Amino acid sequence: MTTRTGARQVPYTGGEKESLHASLDRHRDAVLRKLEGLDDEPLRRVMTPSGTNLLGLVKHLASVEYGWFCSTFGRPAEPLWFDPASEEDMSAGQGETTARIVEFYGRARAAADRTIADLSLDDVGTSWNGTTVSLRWVLIRMVEETARHAGHMDIVRELIDGSTGGHRPD
Repeated sequence: MTTRTGARQVPYTGGEKESLHASLDRHRDAVLRKLEGLDDEPLRRVMTPSGTNLLGLVKHLASVEYGWFCSTFGRPAEPLWFDPASEEDMSAGQGETTARIVEFYGRARAAADRTIADLSLDDVGTSWNGTTVSLRWVLIRMVEETARHAGHMDIVRELIDGSTGGHRPD
């Protein structure tokens, strides 16, 4: 598994799109950092009554990135092998390796990044529920979603081995 070595900083005086994208990337990197140094068993270990585990959260975030950034804007997305509507995206199945899920997240990030690069903040698409949304709204939504689940991952990781912290120092 590979991750970036340092946390991307949100520019203090950057433009809106650049700043939103940098914020999303910081949280994406924190998600991957929570996996570092663990083997398969603790990555799959259910740590809450609702079934939350680290790999399930990564799988969920990948499917959500494809949904919001690709499907919403009519961009290519890889077919899912699970049904996110039935919450199959919140757990790692027996045949789903750690590498498969982490690579899936990497591909989803890359596809989302292409959408972000190609569109303006005011470009609109149609979400899964028929709502017209702008790229700006989707970026804000995904910063919120990723930060929320990165926080869940902070708690799960601390319960597993005591490790804390979300971002690597520069």
